[in-house]
Amino acid sequence: MTRISVTPQLQRDLQRELTYDGLRAAEAKGNKGGRRPAVTAAKTDDVRIAYVEGRSIAALARDHNVSRGAIRTAVADLLPDHVTADEEGPAPELLVTVDMPGKVADFLRTAELDPVERAALDQGATIRRGQGYTLRVTAVPSVHRQFLARCQPLDGGHDLPTIPAQRKARREYENRVNTLTPEP
Repeated sequence: MTRISVTPQLQRDLQRELTYDGLRAAEAKGNKGGRRPAVTAAKTDDVRIAYVEGRSIAALARDHNVSRGAIRTAVADLLPDHVTADEEGPAPELLVTVDMPGKVADFLRTAELDPVERAALDQGATIRRGQGYTLRVTAVPSVHRQFLARCQPLDGGHDLPTIPAQRKARREYENRVNTLTPEP
């Protein structure tokens, strides 16, 4: 008689695959996984109406023989501190760090800037690069776009002479800013 030896790892992998196959089959049939709510669908409307009429969560829990948490789940969107995803507003921009060429930083230091822009520029870390330097600026992407708009004269025009090194530095910074999140 031949005996087949199954390692514990192989057994766990096989069990996991069979479990996932069962879950996918149930989902394909339209079954929803997870624990059933304590307040059934038939009782949910009654609970919600009673809550709107002024019944307390504790009283509703006693009446329906469920926990207060189950009642709170049934009336979650009616609670005063409930906030839907639409009401939250846009997500805040995250800080990003971009290396700004020294020629661009020098130009911006002489320009008129908003207080937020000035603070971001002043807090930048200077990194020596051969004969020049790079300013590592941490700010939200919108501030970097404002910097980019302010250093537009480096491309020439505006009655300023075109300096190829400054134009190149501005384009380099523009490329770095364009790799950030897309404009709103």
